[in-house]
Amino acid sequence: MSRIAVVGSANLDLVVRQPRLPRPGETMFGSSFATVPGGKGLNQAVAAARAGAEVAFVGAVGGDPFGAELRAQLRADGIDVAALRTLAEPTGTAHISVLDGGENSIVVVPGANGADLALDAADRAAIDAACFVVAQFERPLPLIRAAFERARAGGATTVLTPAPVLEAGDLLELVDVLVPNAAEACELAGVDDAVAAARELSRRASTVVMTRGSAGALIARDGEIVTEIAARAVDAVDTTAAGDTFVGVLVARRAAGDELERAAHAASVAASIAVTRPGASSSMPTWAEVQPLL
Repeated sequence: MSRIAVVGSANLDLVVRQPRLPRPGETMFGSSFATVPGGKGLNQAVAAARAGAEVAFVGAVGGDPFGAELRAQLRADGIDVAALRTLAEPTGTAHISVLDGGENSIVVVPGANGADLALDAADRAAIDAACFVVAQFERPLPLIRAAFERARAGGATTVLTPAPVLEAGDLLELVDVLVPNAAEACELAGVDDAVAAARELSRRASTVVMTRGSAGALIARDGEIVTEIAARAVDAVDTTAAGDTFVGVLVARRAAGDELERAAHAASVAASIAVTRPGASSSMPTWAEVQPLL
């Protein structure tokens, strides 16, 4: 299987389950608390590795217990951490409220993820060895641009999750596969209709794979919708990292040789499993769990 390099964030998720979001000034009780390794980059790397891919992680953590826990989680999933730096800044954290209906709201404190870094020798080696280079907007844009320029120069396929949405300028011209959710697509394209947003973005990036939660996913190229993928019906308990599961499995299956439409179907099934479990990386299925459902 081809190698994947994920240039991404690593956070420790601090997760509270609660009945609803509190009103301003209100104190309320939650029903549980947990710490879970997360961050969009780490999540996508873990999802890809559990789907059978060979993965290297290009990221940064602090020299604190949170950073040590995240490094251990990546290693436990067989992910190469030679390009995971330890910085003076604290490890990034995500403060997640999971509501009883399964929806969530998230506040991210970037910490080491936000450090303004240039690619070092270990980063360059990970990218040069990859056939797919994956990034999100939880790392600085200059770093993502440098990674994608190097990936393109080496013939690798670039994959971007535009979250949180930022003004990307001409960065999308370096993107081979753009994977937003419907809200991100609308914000990035500047339109209100998700399908129209996917069409518009596919004129700027080579291919758009847009996730739509329970409405499934769609694929757009050259301004046209070419495929729609139905979602598998499940009872969701926690939607945290469903999108990251989708991206990780999508890229893993592309690296295994699947056509994009088949890879997206597998990714959708994997995400449907993840939302039936609590947590971010802890909810992600193995390929042995996904394959029987295809």
